[in-house]
Amino acid sequence: MLDVLVVSPHPDDAELGMGGAMLKFKAEGRSVGVLDLTNGEPTPWGSPEVRARETAAATAILGLDWRENLGLPNRSLEATLAARAELAGVFRRTRPRLIFAPYWVDAHPDHVAATQLIEAARFWAKLTKTDLPGQPYYPPRILYYYCVHLRLVPQPAFVLDISEFWEKKRAAIECYRSQFIEGRAQEPPTFIDRLRDQAAFWGWSIGTLYGEPFASREPLGLATMAGLVAG
Repeated sequence: MLDVLVVSPHPDDAELGMGGAMLKFKAEGRSVGVLDLTNGEPTPWGSPEVRARETAAATAILGLDWRENLGLPNRSLEATLAARAELAGVFRRTRPRLIFAPYWVDAHPDHVAATQLIEAARFWAKLTKTDLPGQPYYPPRILYYYCVHLRLVPQPAFVLDISEFWEKKRAAIECYRSQFIEGRAQEPPTFIDRLRDQAAFWGWSIGTLYGEPFASREPLGLATMAGLVAG
């Protein structure tokens, strides 16, 4: 049973959107897993073998407890009934307390389809009298991380302080050399520089060095005000 399951359309999306949060969860002693829906290929500078090596390296830096790939088609990801059943089976097997999905507004069709698929599979995972593997299970909550291809400045539900974990998040992202280093211009500001600037912006918004924003479709309940950061 996982405390946290991050569902990622492609290898690297989880690291980009919430690498700091995953590191923070691990530092707090929580079990964290990532399910990549596709292998992310083809891309101009990658290959399935290269992406697998890069993913393994990033996984080691993050210290994940579990990571698998569902093997769905990159560039043509769809929220089909067959894919929904596969993903619901994963939810029943890993039984996460908290699921993270991509933010539902994006220019990338794979990201939009991924979120639709995750939400539908969450519902299916609780059904009885089905041929799905495992026992029925309804993951209590879905939150949404930002890894979008639109130049948005969203109003998140909350921003998580990741100041302590930015450098390690950066190291995990840089494992994906085929995507973010090779073939990209390296004069400043680089792709990684822009990511740092975005993290610094979200950190500024809550009065810390670096942050990651998250969204929710439902209200979030607080048992105590102790965790709030004064911005």
